[in-house]
Amino acid sequence: MLNAVDRYIARQIAVPLFSTLVIAAMLLVLDKMLRLFDFVAQEGGPVSVVWRMLANLLPEYLSLGIPIGVMLGILLAFRKIAMSSELDAMRALGLGYTRLLRVPFIYAIVFMGINLAIVGFVQPYSRYAYEGLRFELRSGALGASIKVGEFTKLGKRMTLRIEQSMNDGRDLRGIFVMTEAKNGKSLAVTAEKGTFLATDDPDTIILRLANGVLVHDAPNYKVPRVLSFTGHDLPIDLPKIEAFRSRGGKDRERTMPELVQIGNDPRLPKLLRDESIANFHFRLVEVAMMLLLPFLAIALAVPPKRSSSALGVFLSIVMVVAYHKINEYAESMGSLGKIDPFLALWVPFLLFAALILKMYYTLAHVPGGQPIAVLENLFARIGPLFRRLAVKLRLISAEV
Repeated sequence: MLNAVDRYIARQIAVPLFSTLVIAAMLLVLDKMLRLFDFVAQEGGPVSVVWRMLANLLPEYLSLGIPIGVMLGILLAFRKIAMSSELDAMRALGLGYTRLLRVPFIYAIVFMGINLAIVGFVQPYSRYAYEGLRFELRSGALGASIKVGEFTKLGKRMTLRIEQSMNDGRDLRGIFVMTEAKNGKSLAVTAEKGTFLATDDPDTIILRLANGVLVHDAPNYKVPRVLSFTGHDLPIDLPKIEAFRSRGGKDRERTMPELVQIGNDPRLPKLLRDESIANFHFRLVEVAMMLLLPFLAIALAVPPKRSSSALGVFLSIVMVVAYHKINEYAESMGSLGKIDPFLALWVPFLLFAALILKMYYTLAHVPGGQPIAVLENLFARIGPLFRRLAVKLRLISAEV
């Protein structure tokens, strides 16, 4: 059962945890959003597809955002408790650091389970859906093959140009259509507006035109026939679109049980088995690392006495992101067969765990111990030097 102190710590962790999680996810999404808007604009697709693509990328971003959010939530909560001397009061009452880790570990285990479900089962399907949307944009299955203001070939004998498109392509303005038959006949149509309509045949759509002129020409006509109309339906044969590949073409599109199955199948090529095993262990160590976050967060949360330095916050983010990049490099080396995938990913994990546990032991069991005391002292000495240098630069620029 959680006592009053545990509930208080839980409330202190909750606010920065969820705030950091939302901010981290938003920053990662915003970074990708600009590139997706540019990609969709170049392919001529509807803007709404950007939001669908971002939604499918969100699980992938959460797989990194959740560990950072959990770590910063615990770190900022204990930093606040330490800065207000509440941590000293708790320890004076006999609550050691190990006892205070109860609530942080509850958070870490719950979010570790969520992260395992995301990277193991949700992310493969969302990544496949994202790749499917990219394929549909490039192939024209989303209507991206018809670009406003450009002549577009539909099949071998039809050319279409649209001046303006509104309401995600449902309302078209300034339409020109040119078709040519094998016997030399041709049909040119201009219309003020139009819209596409579906038919029972999935390979054919209707372009319903309004307020236009139709010019029909053939070798046996002395002059082309011209017809004005207020309404005209023009059937259009859709170009054949290649079906998108099945899921599992890439490691990121396979669930963890599928990776194990492929990695243990001796009938498959060794390179494919190594890739699957490396990706499986990569996901596993990324999830297992979350059990170390409470130790890391508390070790970096408590600043030295009479210090308000936020070095621990900065260092915690650097350590988690650097470890993530090391895992990515280890996965690539393991997938190429240069290093055993198990050793490539679990040896860095054990080294990272040893470093974190050593930092926690220094804080919790060494009298007056401070895990990053050397760095704190170094930054305390470098800080005034940078401030004096900045003052001198301002004085020099003012004189110039």
